[in-house]
Amino acid sequence: MTIFLRLRAAATALATTFALVACSSDESTGPTTPANGTLAISVSGLPSGANAAITVTGPNSYSQTATATTSLSVAPGAYTVAAAQVLSNNVRYNATITGSPATVASSATSTVTVAYSVTANPTVVISGSIAANRTLAADTNYVLRGFVYVNSGATLTINAGTRIVGDTTALGSALFVLRGARLVANGTESAPVVFTSQRSAGNRAPGDWGGLIIVGNARNNRSGSIIVEGSDGSVVGANPAGVVYTGGTNDTDNSGTLRYVRVEFAGYATLQDAELNSFTFAALGSGTTLEYLQSVSGLDDSFEWFGGTVDGKYLVSYEAGDDHFDTSEGYRGRNQFLIAYQSTFLTPRAGAGAVSADPQGFEVDGCNGGGCTAPSGANAQSAGRDDGLWTMNMFANFTVIGTGSATTPANGGVGMVLRRGTGGYYFNGVIARTARQAISMRDSTTNNRFQVDSLIVKNNYFAEAGVQNSGVVFDPAGTNFGQQTAFAARNQINEVAASTVTAASLFTTLPATPTNGASFDWSPAASSPIATGGLSAFTADPRITARAGTFITPTAYRGAAAPGGAKWWANWTNYARN
Repeated sequence: MTIFLRLRAAATALATTFALVACSSDESTGPTTPANGTLAISVSGLPSGANAAITVTGPNSYSQTATATTSLSVAPGAYTVAAAQVLSNNVRYNATITGSPATVASSATSTVTVAYSVTANPTVVISGSIAANRTLAADTNYVLRGFVYVNSGATLTINAGTRIVGDTTALGSALFVLRGARLVANGTESAPVVFTSQRSAGNRAPGDWGGLIIVGNARNNRSGSIIVEGSDGSVVGANPAGVVYTGGTNDTDNSGTLRYVRVEFAGYATLQDAELNSFTFAALGSGTTLEYLQSVSGLDDSFEWFGGTVDGKYLVSYEAGDDHFDTSEGYRGRNQFLIAYQSTFLTPRAGAGAVSADPQGFEVDGCNGGGCTAPSGANAQSAGRDDGLWTMNMFANFTVIGTGSATTPANGGVGMVLRRGTGGYYFNGVIARTARQAISMRDSTTNNRFQVDSLIVKNNYFAEAGVQNSGVVFDPAGTNFGQQTAFAARNQINEVAASTVTAASLFTTLPATPTNGASFDWSPAASSPIATGGLSAFTADPRITARAGTFITPTAYRGAAAPGGAKWWANWTNYARN
């Protein structure tokens, strides 16, 4: 009996020990952690190279970002997916999110879709005066309402790719950069700054809005308070006294930088016969930078300089309602590589003004009108003689193509008109397909400059001239002063092409009906005569050497493009008639 009791006690103790061990094992293992699930995020709608801006938040302060389609391993729970707006190439994209918040279960997948789509950029109306520094960005649409003035002391910066339209309900809307102010518009080849019509493509017309006017502090040769033509018009926000541009004193003045800028469908007439230009450069100083600028389908001049000393390179004008390049009043700047193309004269917007009666390629004046003060013993067109303020501009490597047989105003259709006491230097150019003639020297005051070698026209190529005027190239004998014999007598030799040479044959691509900016290739065609014949050194003429400085480079070719060289007009220029 005793032995039995002892065995029973031992068995009970052993069982107790096993139970304790089992309890101890259960307590150390604890509850099992559930497996992660998957949160799949599907992104669509963005252009290649653009990153999404996605944020994922969830339990236990979980936070994660994503830039594209992805799968996240996450603990079970509820997750919220948010997406911020994306800006790519100046286009805004907003996201529509489906499936958020998403509940993710263990070892399961929940999917959230993030679908981006284009959303309209905001529109900002600019009116009145800009009195402090301001920057315009490419992700916003801007509307100029009425006359907008950048006041003295302020700088208006316009980023690459920015688009500014003229308000077509406030007729004549224009941007004035006043004396003492600056405009810094630095576009790029792929993202130019564009000033254009508010109307849609296909409905635009010359004169839809005013234009771009910049007033500097350089000198010109008119006295008194002369205002920019049309600046006193009846336009919303206009100063009825107009904008004065005379009286400048600083020829090195800096009004800013314009690089890769287009002005389209400008030129509204704010008063009778007072159209604004696409680009107006009034007394700009040499500290100003002008490069890669284009006027498209303007109603008045494409580029007009009133005195001043500003230099320029790479200027393009397609379809003008008046002159492509117009200078006067003691302009002394230098310009190289210019293109002017005219195939027709476009119908302006109703009520915006009229095409000029005498549109030319170049129209170059000395001085004309009030404030042109005659020096002792000279005509008023000789204003500026006593203080060195003749019009003495320099133009090199220009290509000017006219309308040929297309309807042209009776007094227009000349490639280059030199008049009213102008001087200057014009070389290495091409003038072709002109309706009336290639070149004309109009008056005795201009001939006076010519006779003392202050007016030099040489190493140019004239082809298909006088299409509507019996092939006239120079001034005929007994009219004006620009006869071929007169130029030859002063050793100013310009080549005249055979009558069989056409404008189209000179260039790689000069289409009969261009459709866009890519239609043109202004490079000389294979074996083109303009690939040679340029003034390749200035050493023989000390006047040109001194005036050209380092800004104008001599070239062996004629025209705006080097054979096999850079196509500097490509990618950023436009061609449109409406």
